[in-house]
Amino acid sequence: MGTVLSIEAPGEVRLVEEKLPGIPEGGFMLATTHSGVSAGTELTYVKGTNPYLSSTWDPALGLFSEGTPSIAYPVRGIGYMQVGLVVETRTRAVSEGALVAMCYGHRTAYVADPMADRFVELPDDLDPMLGVYVAHMGPICANGLLHAAHDLYGPAVQRLGDGVRGRRVAVVGAGVVGLLTACFAMACDAAEVVVVDETPARLAIAAALGANVLAADEDPAVDLKRRWRHGRDDRGADVVFQCRGQTRALALGLRMLRPQGTLVDLAFYTQGAQEVRLGEEFHHNGLTLRCAQIGRVPRGLAHSWDRERLSHETIALLRRYGRRLRQHVITDVVGFAEAPEFLSDLAARRRQTVQAVLSDHVEEEGG
Repeated sequence: MGTVLSIEAPGEVRLVEEKLPGIPEGGFMLATTHSGVSAGTELTYVKGTNPYLSSTWDPALGLFSEGTPSIAYPVRGIGYMQVGLVVETRTRAVSEGALVAMCYGHRTAYVADPMADRFVELPDDLDPMLGVYVAHMGPICANGLLHAAHDLYGPAVQRLGDGVRGRRVAVVGAGVVGLLTACFAMACDAAEVVVVDETPARLAIAAALGANVLAADEDPAVDLKRRWRHGRDDRGADVVFQCRGQTRALALGLRMLRPQGTLVDLAFYTQGAQEVRLGEEFHHNGLTLRCAQIGRVPRGLAHSWDRERLSHETIALLRRYGRRLRQHVITDVVGFAEAPEFLSDLAARRRQTVQAVLSDHVEEEGG
């Protein structure tokens, strides 16, 4: 038996027992050591705002439409940042005692299906808690950089940083996605990386990671364009990574771009985008808006840039920034028993977090 986090209805979260299947040939069983919380995505299920809960998703057409919701309560097994200890294996692909990163939701144990599940074995020199970023969250952010590279070089992209190396980069939003994306850009030798956010505490984290920061209190686009000059009537960021699910953040990101610049959007807008003024900077400066989601790498790059390679890039980043990420970004470590109350408090804004990790394992700081 294992325990799984279950959202029974909006605002109602609890832990329930689940029976584990037998281990198939080629599979293995995990005991979860760390499970990262994606506060943005997961709280949409707690709040009841996720579009899958109110619309039908047609994967063939790529459309949401009215009809029977694609997902109904109870919602179980949300979450995509898990690290588990292999406790039993029926494959030579992974040994008992190995730590692996996977995406199987907030549960205390899991049986991996060799035909459906992807896993990444963690190297011994990586802090296991940082392993929550290896399978999915890190590749999400790396894929944003890959889209920026493809915007410049198309299928001729060679390295992850081809779109930011030597260029001026702005990151809107200092949540986990924005902070990791800023770290990727710095690691890939961007000329300068500026993180913009409305929250001073989050800007302090970005600064501690090594980025320059601007407060989104008045109009940081004016400050940025006065600072970043490419030529006459040509000012602003070469590329903006939009990492906050607020329409005003998207509007701000477009204002910060130089003419014919590109905004790579990694955000999730559960409220739509009524505040985005496409008749202003977007139209007059000939800007490009590209959506970067982990389900797709840029066209023509799928063969050379699969998720395995993006996980490898994530491990390299964590080796470089691990200690600072562990110290400044992982703000809460919560036991599984406290997870329902914790998520309910986050959804009701009684608590705030940058990166929370569910874990009943205590270890020394690493990375």
